Amino acid sequence: MFAKLTSSLAVAAAATAIASAAQAHAMLEAATPAVNGVVAGAPKEIRITFSEDIVPAFSGIALKGPGGATIATGKGAVDKEGTTLIVPVKAALKPGAYQVQWRAVSTDTHKMTGTYAFTVK
Repeated sequence: MFAKLTSSLAVAAAATAIASAAQAHAMLEAATPAVNGVVAGAPKEIRITFSEDIVPAFSGIALKGPGGATIATGKGAVDKEGTTLIVPVKAALKPGAYQVQWRAVSTDTHKMTGTYAFTVK
């Protein structure tokens, strides 16, 4: 009986650890410009909201323009809630397709990366 109890506790602990780990990643929840969005004018900043608090020193973006050219951005900051990364765009974006390559490190040190696209008309 003790072996069954120990085995059941081990399974429960493993399930809890897996569930906690799955929730411990900063996932993209919203962005401005929007994911696959079309904007009429050149955005002055990129805003990405994550599912949990992020560390600004280890989070940021690379912005790629038409033809894959890297677009200069400023130093990113995090809003007072701690979940939105705000990165100024240094150049006026011309019409075309853009790609945001983001990285976010949550306060529990999990690193996530991803990309999304938007278009400037």
